[in-house]
Amino acid sequence: MDQEYTQQLIKIEQELKRWLPENPDALWAEKVFTAVGKDADAESLRFLVEPLRELVFRGGKRWRPLLMTLVCEALGSDKAIPLTPVVEFSHNASLIHDDIEDESDTRRGKPATHKIFGVDTAINSASFFYFLVSACIEDSHFPNKEYIYKKWLECMRRLHLGQAMDINWHRNVSIIPNVEDYYLMCRMKTGSLARLAAELGAYAADAPAETAAALGEAADLLGVGFQILDDVKNLTTGVPGKRRGDDVVEGKKGLPVLLYMHKYPEKKESIFYSFHVAKREGASAPEVGELIDTLNAAGVFPEAEEKGMFYINEAKKIFSSYAVLDNFIKLIS
Repeated sequence: MDQEYTQQLIKIEQELKRWLPENPDALWAEKVFTAVGKDADAESLRFLVEPLRELVFRGGKRWRPLLMTLVCEALGSDKAIPLTPVVEFSHNASLIHDDIEDESDTRRGKPATHKIFGVDTAINSASFFYFLVSACIEDSHFPNKEYIYKKWLECMRRLHLGQAMDINWHRNVSIIPNVEDYYLMCRMKTGSLARLAAELGAYAADAPAETAAALGEAADLLGVGFQILDDVKNLTTGVPGKRRGDDVVEGKKGLPVLLYMHKYPEKKESIFYSFHVAKREGASAPEVGELIDTLNAAGVFPEAEEKGMFYINEAKKIFSSYAVLDNFIKLIS
């Protein structure tokens, strides 16, 4: 990995650990919960934080906080580090809730958080994770916290709309969203946090509003591109830390599946049947492999991959003035 990125990632990890200590003490509790928090018992504090630490420090690409710091640096500043938990904590909170909603068994190669700690603890800790972001914002040195809150809350509203679209589509098997609706879902669910990362990176560098907006748009497109490529990988090579075909088990209508159903509407019942069996029997069910083979034969994987790369290349055009971001895209692709 590029030495510059290594140093940035070290700083990001240190900031995340500062807000997620292994043994939360009274000083941490007072900072997070104000004066009343200092009297909280240590066991309850650890009970709240441990599920979050366990997930966050499993790993992950950290591409959102890294993007934030690189945007900030490209604009001549190094002040973004205190804001990196805003995107990374929000992302991980959404993963915990997402795994509960999808009844997923694994995340990043290990049991999902709710499988380890229980659904009640996982929901509570993940919800707290969102609110911990506000403590990070309050603790930061930036004068215009209203702007940061506005952008973060806007992102959270969009993220939850995207999740609602996704849940609605896989809960209601008969719904076949059009491809444009799928792209919108990706922008809400995946692009929103990427946009926030770029906009806050620009804000930390005191960049003009039009620069922040342009870089936010580029990051939004980048997020959509990555989501599409993840859809393809889930059904081909497999996404690291998850089982190949998990999207079929969850009934997800990713881009390859949508492209196929719109090309061959008469085949939709066979797709729905594969979803039904996969839900009951898991990713090892023969119907999952048969569906993947059908999609492959129809040529929808390269078609979807091409669309994902289109979004990434459109993002790169906007980022073209910032060469460091070109290298960043290669790093995380």
